Amino acid sequence: MAESVTAAAHPNLALVKYWGNVDDALNLPANGSLSVNLSSATTTTTVAWEPALTGDEITLNGAPADAATRARVTRHLDRVRTLAGFTTPARVTSVNDFPAAAGIASSASAFAALTLAATRAAGLQLEARALSALARLGSGSACRSIPDGFAEWLPGTDDRTSYAISLAPPSHWDLRITTLIIDDRPKAISSSRGHRVAPTSPFYQARLAALPHTLATVRAALLARDLPTLGLTVEREAIALHTIAMTSVLGEQPWASGIYYWQPATLAAIQAVQTWRQGGLPVYLTIDAGPNVHLLCEGDTQPALEQVLTPLLAQWGGRAIVSRPARGAWIVA
Repeated sequence: MAESVTAAAHPNLALVKYWGNVDDALNLPANGSLSVNLSSATTTTTVAWEPALTGDEITLNGAPADAATRARVTRHLDRVRTLAGFTTPARVTSVNDFPAAAGIASSASAFAALTLAATRAAGLQLEARALSALARLGSGSACRSIPDGFAEWLPGTDDRTSYAISLAPPSHWDLRITTLIIDDRPKAISSSRGHRVAPTSPFYQARLAALPHTLATVRAALLARDLPTLGLTVEREAIALHTIAMTSVLGEQPWASGIYYWQPATLAAIQAVQTWRQGGLPVYLTIDAGPNVHLLCEGDTQPALEQVLTPLLAQWGGRAIVSRPARGAWIVA
């Protein structure tokens, strides 16, 4: 057992989304998904197994974790303890350099980094697929932050067969992903809850039926570096996901007609992107479960995008983070 191990991971942006489970306990998704790791956002996590502790001690961004987060992290540490064959408590220190719980997949990078750090500190050397499958148990999308660059989550049929693989390395395509942080506060309704109620939407089954074609189209466009095909398909896929969220039934909140992650600036950004494309600027968008908008373009288009975007950021009350495709989870020291 190593004394202490630090690992880091980037969040990933889903190009084809994961929304809805067939098994909540195992985080087995109802559909496959595709993603890209984001270079400009990182979670760094240190895990030390310390016999002198009376229980796990978890610090996030300099403060003790709240009860719900502590319970979730401890459950994941228990999985590692079971694999390693010991019961030793852990000291976990984790830092994000980007806003958590605001639709930028903070749980993905958090559980990817935690999984790698905890297993290595426990003396385990898991191969990539097993590491991805284990990260999935902590947070479904965390499995996609384990591989490099552009990843595909193979949904599988059980715990062993549901994991992510790398489709292409970060160097495959000079994409820029501009994340518009419109609101960095935690979401009122978590992604986990959204997954649970997704099947209540009347459009849920229609999306699942269309997804094999969507996945094939995006996969082929990604490998061919075909931005117009990828961009429009990804954009429509994001709107489909939010349509399901907006029409899901929240049984505990009978007064709510659905889950509304968008804010006025979100819609303004959607409309702006359509206008830019009409004027010849090849920029596309996607939106995860939150109000923030991710803009996609190739590297040589980024200066022109920033020229039209910068004056609007102040109006939208937001700021931007620009990423490139990035590596998967790694050991820091």
